[in-house]
Amino acid sequence: MRFTKITIISSRKPRDPDINDLLQWFGGSLGLFGIRDKDKSCFRVFIILLKNLKEEGPISSDDIALRAGLTRGTVVHHLNRLMASGIVTGEKGGYQLKVDKLEYLVDLIKDNVDRAFENLKEIGRDLDDKLGL
Repeated sequence: MRFTKITIISSRKPRDPDINDLLQWFGGSLGLFGIRDKDKSCFRVFIILLKNLKEEGPISSDDIALRAGLTRGTVVHHLNRLMASGIVTGEKGGYQLKVDKLEYLVDLIKDNVDRAFENLKEIGRDLDDKLGL
């Protein structure tokens, strides 16, 4: 079974944020960076993937680890989480964001959420029929 884990966190946008604060808030609102990410390693992986949009092709986990100053194991862990969220794709040559703009990332996640709710609604309707409700 293929799944996409989607988490949306509603929080107040930081006052007078700089670009890093805003990026941290953006990714945190999409559930990409958890409170357990104290050293912001997932955030750093995300930023490298974001910067890599301007280059051609995917980036290897080794290159991400080198640029982020993290172990390859830590990078792979975060890449797996980002792939489970449906925003990163893994290919032979490495990893990359599925979209080339943050605005499109929101659209991609919204489409996934809409599809998940439509599936739930359909199953709910089917269960109602089977239960005679």
